[in-house]
Amino acid sequence: MSETIYFAGGCLWGVQAFIKTLQGVIHTEAGRANGLSNTLEYKYDGYAECVKTEFDPAVVTVFQLMDYFFEIIDPYSLNKQGNDVGEKYRTGVYSKLPHHLDDAKNYIAQRTDSHKIVVEVLPLTNYVKSADEHQDRLDRFPNDYCHIPKHLLHKYR
Repeated sequence: MSETIYFAGGCLWGVQAFIKTLQGVIHTEAGRANGLSNTLEYKYDGYAECVKTEFDPAVVTVFQLMDYFFEIIDPYSLNKQGNDVGEKYRTGVYSKLPHHLDDAKNYIAQRTDSHKIVVEVLPLTNYVKSADEHQDRLDRFPNDYCHIPKHLLHKYR
């Protein structure tokens, strides 16, 4: 049985391109987490750009997903990843399942640099799927800007 967790790591194009290559990941979807509305009509309403990640916990654990996630983010950077600046580019992990949040918090707590990490770990309060043009965008436009180095995007393919 699959489970779902949401990763925010700056611009969602690269995060989706990376996460979907991981063993145990069944499906990804570009979206927005924890905003104030349930529509895409407003330019910004407090959301974080994120990737909805459906995975098989028998193949990959939340702890392992966190390890992969930390390969592609700067966990010390607040509201900024690469050239993308603003609250919507903050790093975070969201879920409706408390054990996912516990695992994510434990992952961060066990790191020697935990006192410097600004990745938020919060319950998912709402989620809105991004427009179709944002889904799997780097597959269609591989030369679009991405803050994640290309060698990492293809590391697990």
